[in-house]
Amino acid sequence: MTSWPFQEAEQILQEFPNKKEIILETGYGPSGLPHIGTFGEVFRTTVVANALKKIAPDIKTKIIAVSDDMDGLRKIPDNVPNQEMLREHLNKPLTMIPDPFCTHESYGHHMNSLLCKFLDLFEFEYEFRSATECYKSGIYDEKLLLLLKNYDKVMDVMLPSFREERQQTYSPFLPICPKTSQVLQVPIIERNEDKGTITYKNSNGEKIEVPVTKGRCKLQWKPDWGMRWAAFGVNYEAHGKDLTPSAILSSQICRILGEKPPLLFCYEFFLDKEGKKISKSKGNGISIEEWLTYAPTESLALYIFQSPKKAKRLYFDVIPKSTDEYLEFVKRYNENKEKDINSPVWHIHQGEVPNIETSGINFSLLLNLAAACNAENKEILWGFISTYAPNVTPENNKMLDRLSDFAVRYYHDFIKPTKAYKAPNEKEKEALLDLKNTLHSLSITATAEEIQSQVFSIGKKHGYVNLRDWFQLLYETLLGQKTGPRMGSFIKLYGTGNTIFLIEGAIERTLRIELC
Repeated sequence: MTSWPFQEAEQILQEFPNKKEIILETGYGPSGLPHIGTFGEVFRTTVVANALKKIAPDIKTKIIAVSDDMDGLRKIPDNVPNQEMLREHLNKPLTMIPDPFCTHESYGHHMNSLLCKFLDLFEFEYEFRSATECYKSGIYDEKLLLLLKNYDKVMDVMLPSFREERQQTYSPFLPICPKTSQVLQVPIIERNEDKGTITYKNSNGEKIEVPVTKGRCKLQWKPDWGMRWAAFGVNYEAHGKDLTPSAILSSQICRILGEKPPLLFCYEFFLDKEGKKISKSKGNGISIEEWLTYAPTESLALYIFQSPKKAKRLYFDVIPKSTDEYLEFVKRYNENKEKDINSPVWHIHQGEVPNIETSGINFSLLLNLAAACNAENKEILWGFISTYAPNVTPENNKMLDRLSDFAVRYYHDFIKPTKAYKAPNEKEKEALLDLKNTLHSLSITATAEEIQSQVFSIGKKHGYVNLRDWFQLLYETLLGQKTGPRMGSFIKLYGTGNTIFLIEGAIERTLRIELC
């Protein structure tokens, strides 16, 4: 068992031997809209939990998804409505701010509902926990009082991580102002362990004493993280690379509170099209809804699963490749009599990998078909598919039908706006004419491989030492793109007659330029 979820599961069992239940946790900061990075953290945690179930079926596993919805809103995200209204509620807990989308009880409740919606889409098994509810219900009270008792030890851990100016005002406890409801970052001037209270001065210089329990205070996020591990008995958590220093501090705090910190899994960032870390507040990545507009959920799961310790660009141009890789993994898994549980699709489908047959048609091929015929709807694509594979219908091949729908949307939004056809020069025109004549002479029963062989031969015949240049010419002149499909498969699907029509159109473009 060599895939990374199994390796993580083995480490958990070594780190926590003789445990009857393993608790895995994932956290969500609901200040901004959930993005794929947020979703990916839960997915990765889930595949580790599933790996644990496979190798240690007698041990219970539980995933806790915690939303830090009691955090104060420090900055208004760029991608949410009603910015002026939100500005009036800065620094208040997210669950005490009106919902800018006007659909839920609060801003925090709205964001939490979005998270749960997408987790449920993949049928993840998890227990959702709201930080607000945990603080107010008293679930955290025991650990909060213990932290108050060990205040100096916690400060000894935290203060070295700050600059001198911040050290003078830092406290792990953040009181909730009884008048403004704001989360206050103020110095603590007195502590009373017997009463379980802290005292601070408000803006008028008045001393305010508040309990650290029942939601009257919350913790700074690093102490909060460690306290949460201690309160829930967390054994495993995945986190982004940027949180590694924080995770070290939180682990120390967890120990101060009398519990063993979890085994941590550090994963790399998702990057936007400019190579910058994606951010909920900036909205510079792909939202889950956007990905699922153009491709099936399984393609998203595969992209998240692969190479978690490698930084990867997360933009719309990765969708076709991920979709085709998913189809290929499924094909290989089902062709192998001895099923490979290290395959990504075993983890994605929790061992129940479907048998998907698309008659050799992948997503990229459908995209290029849509580009060639300027498809307005999937029915146009099915006209070609039905000719290519008469026994295949939308009713008996749901995946191919879904892919056709996705392909048309992707084509209209990302390919059509950038199409730019190249007019071939005289040498290139001769090669295209040769291809046209060859296609005329081909038997109607010629296979995709036989057509591909002929295309190769014509490229070599016309002096293309690097055949990539020959195929790029075909993509640019026939499809108006820099990249494209395996031409034999495309011509077989699109039809030789239709391909000849494309070639004639390319040659006509040259003639029009010459006449001008």
